[in-house]
Amino acid sequence: MPEHHASPVEEAREVLRHAQRLHTADAVSAACDGMARGIEDRLGDRNPVILAVMVGGMLPAAKLLQRLAMPLEIDYIHATRYRSGLDGHTLDWRVRPRDYLRGRHVLVVDDILDEGHTLHAIITALQVLGCAEVYSAVLVEKVHQRRVAGMVADFTGLKVPDRYVFGCGMDYKGWFRQLPAIYAVAD
Repeated sequence: MPEHHASPVEEAREVLRHAQRLHTADAVSAACDGMARGIEDRLGDRNPVILAVMVGGMLPAAKLLQRLAMPLEIDYIHATRYRSGLDGHTLDWRVRPRDYLRGRHVLVVDDILDEGHTLHAIITALQVLGCAEVYSAVLVEKVHQRRVAGMVADFTGLKVPDRYVFGCGMDYKGWFRQLPAIYAVAD
């Protein structure tokens, strides 16, 4: 009798079924409220450009933008190291920062600060481009000691342990970015 192999969809459902919920949708919402207050306090009078980092930063950016009642512009960049996998690789720029950002105040919004390679490269590219100021906001900061030296986000919503997490923009092999809570893959 042939051995049964789980389909990718069955695998995804199994991962979600056994995942541990680390933060509820209400906790995510409260974290976004706090981040929005901090962003308005610091950038409310600067007409910033909010840059969502595709694809993971799309949902956190949307959650934050709905809470910001200040003049701002919205754009995106696309830089990734994961390509729907589990391990990071070299940075792949799909949409680079555009020249109109020169001299502007920019807030980069991403889903997670893990080791910080992607966010560091994005901030460096924006500084080289000549942005007036570059700030960063991440919904989640992973707690560990492997971070790029000196890499911290200006605005952080929640902390998670050093586990593979998904939901609220973060994915498991491309799935579950849309979930309103944050989960960790079972150990």
